[in-house]
Amino acid sequence: MKSRFEMRKIAFIGNYLPRLCGIATFTTDLCSSVAAQFPKVKCFAVPVNDVEEGYDYPEEVRFEIEEQNLASYRRAAEFLRINDVDVLCVQHEYGIYGGPAGGHLLALLREVDLPIVTTLHTVLKEPNADQKRVMKELIQMSTRIVVMAQKAEEFLKDIYKAPAAKIDIIPHGIPETSFVDPSFYKDLFGVEGKQVLLTFGLLSPSKGIEAVLNALPKIVAEFPNVVYIVLGATHPHLVRQQGESYRMSLELLAKKNGIQKNVIFYNRFVELNELKEFIGAADVYITPYLNEAQIVSGTLAYCFGSGKAVVSTPYWYAQELLSDGRGILVPFNDPDSIAREVAGLLRDETRRNTMRKNAYKIGREMVWGNVACSYMQSFENARNEQAGLSRKLFTVKTLDKQLTDLPEMKLDHLYRMTDFTGIFQHAIMAVPNFATGYCTDDNARALVLTVLLEELGWESQRLRSVASTYAAFLNYAFIPQQKRFRNFMCFDRSWEDEAVSEDACGRALWALGTCVGRSQNPGFQTLAGQIFSQALSPVVQFSSPRAWALALIGVHEYLRKLNGDRLVNHAREELTDLLMGLYSRSATPEWPWFEDSVTYINAKLSHALILSGRWTSRPDVFDTGLKTLRWLAEIQTAEGGYFRPIGSNGFYKRGGTRAVYDQQPVEAQAMISACLEAYRATSDDYWFDLARSAFEWFLGRNDLGSILYDPDTGGCRDGLHVDRVNQNQGAESTLAFLLSLAEMRKMHNELAAFQNPHSS
Repeated sequence: MKSRFEMRKIAFIGNYLPRLCGIATFTTDLCSSVAAQFPKVKCFAVPVNDVEEGYDYPEEVRFEIEEQNLASYRRAAEFLRINDVDVLCVQHEYGIYGGPAGGHLLALLREVDLPIVTTLHTVLKEPNADQKRVMKELIQMSTRIVVMAQKAEEFLKDIYKAPAAKIDIIPHGIPETSFVDPSFYKDLFGVEGKQVLLTFGLLSPSKGIEAVLNALPKIVAEFPNVVYIVLGATHPHLVRQQGESYRMSLELLAKKNGIQKNVIFYNRFVELNELKEFIGAADVYITPYLNEAQIVSGTLAYCFGSGKAVVSTPYWYAQELLSDGRGILVPFNDPDSIAREVAGLLRDETRRNTMRKNAYKIGREMVWGNVACSYMQSFENARNEQAGLSRKLFTVKTLDKQLTDLPEMKLDHLYRMTDFTGIFQHAIMAVPNFATGYCTDDNARALVLTVLLEELGWESQRLRSVASTYAAFLNYAFIPQQKRFRNFMCFDRSWEDEAVSEDACGRALWALGTCVGRSQNPGFQTLAGQIFSQALSPVVQFSSPRAWALALIGVHEYLRKLNGDRLVNHAREELTDLLMGLYSRSATPEWPWFEDSVTYINAKLSHALILSGRWTSRPDVFDTGLKTLRWLAEIQTAEGGYFRPIGSNGFYKRGGTRAVYDQQPVEAQAMISACLEAYRATSDDYWFDLARSAFEWFLGRNDLGSILYDPDTGGCRDGLHVDRVNQNQGAESTLAFLLSLAEMRKMHNELAAFQNPHSS
């Protein structure tokens, strides 16, 4: 068996604070307790949102699920798989998940290939058909099942036919508290010298508080100093439906019974430290629930474990926890019995204190530190039981038809330029130049190409092999301590220096995000997702706008698959604001651009804003992307209507003269990609025509009338000089052409599918 410290990542699914509900409190406490007990294990949460705006979650929340959105559950499954989680811990209660009887959760669990430990907060004795179906499937998919009471285990075995060997009984966790006299805390609430009764939790009619309010006149008659504290906000679902009418009805009942001076309502959800003080001040805790079908109660567990004398109705959990004289049970909705038993405890201090001491002693087994250790044992057992299961197989669709209006996709030169380390930077003619080694920039571009070809249905062992090489190069280039990428590697696999390039980091994030969002290879997705999540955060501190833009495109690709990732969504907002801020400081009506110079891969800046503005519903961002791309297209269109990229021999400075040469293939590729995205967003043929014009630049529609693409080798020449074509076929140029061709083919396929939706 592996040591528990070999466990690296645990994900917790369930509601999470600051959402107000018992499951949220439990999930938060469990996650934080496991993290505290096992600091080498990374714990994070994936909560379910019941409101569109979500909640202001803490940093350990990494992904959010929309309760009623089935696709959101599947995206969460992808997020978990890519983040290489060791164990998934699910909190189950029918009402917190979408679908019939919360069945949307099953869609998530079907998609993950993980050990699953499910804690059941509800186990029904008489489920309806949907509830029974969901529970049986949940049991089948779970590696281990955790319940908090013996009766829950009995129900699972007798009603749902769960294997006994699969079930772990772990008590409900409670905070650590000291055993002190209630008088120690009473002055905090202005009830010093009084006898305090307490009920706490979210208020709703099922809690039976009316029964205590109806019992209180008899208690007060004998003990006029009694104060009944009702602590807790009204249940949010009830507030949304009825406002505070239920709470008002309780206050009116207290007034009607003439006990309003003996009842204090605290209408709020208190933090743990304050809750412990409220519990500490209580002489008697009361849980007057109206229905026996409650298999666990966090409020009862907290108060019992804190050493309180308890009077409760006999719901299932209370029957078990308070048996053998550990508390007092009274019939449901029976004010007379409540009055009799509470008064009896207030009269008999010796009995009350004995009950308190026994409860506190038993409660030490329930503190969160011990519970966390029990859960970790269950996690380890689940992981070892799961170890023999095989991974899912993924298949790729093949492309049935070859397009005839675009050049053939020929990968000979790509393969020639790639060895077991990566793709070489440069070539002498069509021969790899070993002397110049490799770089992260080109391996990132090459990895993106392999993913696009996979989408086009390109199947070959050779392609899969080089894709793996490019991914391995990025992994090796990454410096975890700096969260950045080295760029230049010598032929002997030594790095030229430890310096990092901001643009290379952005380009690597583009490639990694593309793997996450598009690749069908689960290994690539997982590796890419892990590096991506580490490397993204430093980008907002970069000074390079192109690094921001490339990373932003990578963020978009990542969010195609995992759009619930809060950290990545936040990074998208920050990077977008950085580019927009740059534009607002630089642009004028005559110069609607981000900088004082138009330099290289210029269209990527516009491309990033088009994507971000479109998919975050920010019209100002989207319009800025289109506006700057249109201006860029205008200054890169020659008098004859063909594409003329900004030359790298001087670029184009504000107020100066644009350089015509040297024209680089990466400029054409950036323009093609941005224009195709603009076309997808607007359906304006203007953008498609521009993309086609920029692609034709490779095929000879340029200032020299010379073809840059070499159909014999499959490579692309390195650029246009004033008097000739650069005949070297380096990686950057070849990849620029192949990426452009792949994107044009993809667009042609999309148009064909749109025109003939029934074609296969």
